[in-house]
Amino acid sequence: MNTQVNKIEPQSGKFPQAVIWIAGIALTLFCAVGIAAVMGWIPNSMGGPGDTAAVQLQSANTSAPAAAKARTAKAVASAKCAECGVIESVREIAAKGQGSGLGAVGGAVVGGLLGNQVGGGRGKDVMTVVGAVGGAVAGNEVEKRVKATTSYEVTVRLNDGSSRVISEASAPSWRTGDKVKIVNGAIQSNA
Repeated sequence: MNTQVNKIEPQSGKFPQAVIWIAGIALTLFCAVGIAAVMGWIPNSMGGPGDTAAVQLQSANTSAPAAAKARTAKAVASAKCAECGVIESVREIAAKGQGSGLGAVGGAVVGGLLGNQVGGGRGKDVMTVVGAVGGAVAGNEVEKRVKATTSYEVTVRLNDGSSRVISEASAPSWRTGDKVKIVNGAIQSNA
């Protein structure tokens, strides 16, 4: 008794390859859309913070106690403040100064005078040149460090989720987590 099993091959054996290709393309598109949604590149239809506050206000007006209404009104007011936020970070920025050449010239003169004090004969001449070159390099670096400036970058995370960086010339008194408001490019307390 010979039993023969017939294999069914769909259209010359290309059926499994087509399914694999379709599944791969679908998975790639699904991942791309998911990444775009997570990164915020695709606007969502779920509403924003202002929508939530409006819903809370509506429900508070129907059957909530006075304390809940006050909290909801405060939430609506804070949602309307587009320039309000929280200090996210304060970073010190050190900018190296530019040399004008005066430091190099002064350093060369001082280095040459000091180098001239060392040795005798031909060695004295060599040490004068070495002192002048070394003094020029050192004088230029000293001038750059004297002219160096320090500024501060304060990053504010706004209520809408965006962030702004405000530069300040002097050390700010803000700390991470402080509630602030940005008015005309300056940071003010919003406590």
